[in-house]
Amino acid sequence: MNERKSIGAHIVGIVTVLCWGGTFINTKYLILGGLQPQEIFLLRFLIAYACIWFISPKRLFSNTWKDEALMALLGITGGSLYFLSENMAVGISYVTNVSFIVCTAPLLTTCMAIAMVKSVKADPRLIAGSLIALAGVGVVIFNGHFVLHLNPLGDLLALAAAVAWAIYSLLMKRASARYGAVFITRKVFFYGLLTILPVFVFKPWTFPLGDFLRLDIWTNLLFLGFVASFVCFVLWSWVIRKIGAMKASNYIYLNPVTTVIAGALFLNEPMTLMAYIGSALILFGVYIANQAKGI
Repeated sequence: MNERKSIGAHIVGIVTVLCWGGTFINTKYLILGGLQPQEIFLLRFLIAYACIWFISPKRLFSNTWKDEALMALLGITGGSLYFLSENMAVGISYVTNVSFIVCTAPLLTTCMAIAMVKSVKADPRLIAGSLIALAGVGVVIFNGHFVLHLNPLGDLLALAAAVAWAIYSLLMKRASARYGAVFITRKVFFYGLLTILPVFVFKPWTFPLGDFLRLDIWTNLLFLGFVASFVCFVLWSWVIRKIGAMKASNYIYLNPVTTVIAGALFLNEPMTLMAYIGSALILFGVYIANQAKGI
């Protein structure tokens, strides 16, 4: 029975990450439609927060203030800091740089866990699989042309996003041992929303309210808020609880695979031979990494 649940958690993790990998299409449409990155984040988390109230437990606070502080850190690292850093990086640096650097999050998660968690050992398969998958990410993103156009500020912001997600994954493992996925996710949305508000002091709202009647705006926001945030964040919390932070994080490497497929389907960007090769490397690397013991 436990083995079946584990397999189910792996499948849910893969589907969740594949869904996240396609969200750049929605975000791109919204930015082209006139929304700013912080506006997109605020709206998608507002939608998600409204949805989760229908299924969340009645309790408002964690058992202790220490646990409540943990929830706040989850909201910052997995919400406001991650999304704002990533979106700002895209606006400053090259998209290829940002995509590649953000996809180092699983490797960073592994390194942090080895350094800080006594039970986690540097299994060769874990390291080798992570590096193979990361190489596959590079092949997919750069399409065989490994040229990094350095932009220090943008690249540092992308790295900040990757570090934030790595910390989020490790903190989520601790939180999920004490609380249910729905309660944690509601807290992530709340503190994500709370900590993004100061940004509007420096970058005020600009999007005309009347434009929310446009089909391309509200449908993309609905997908980002309901599916990619509400549904996927609840599922991701559950996945980390079932299979662990590092095994779950390894599936982040699959993001570029969805990106390439979504680009081919919606943006008429053809799949290349290098995309197929890179995707195969990612799948092989994730498989090897997940064979490691003790993760």
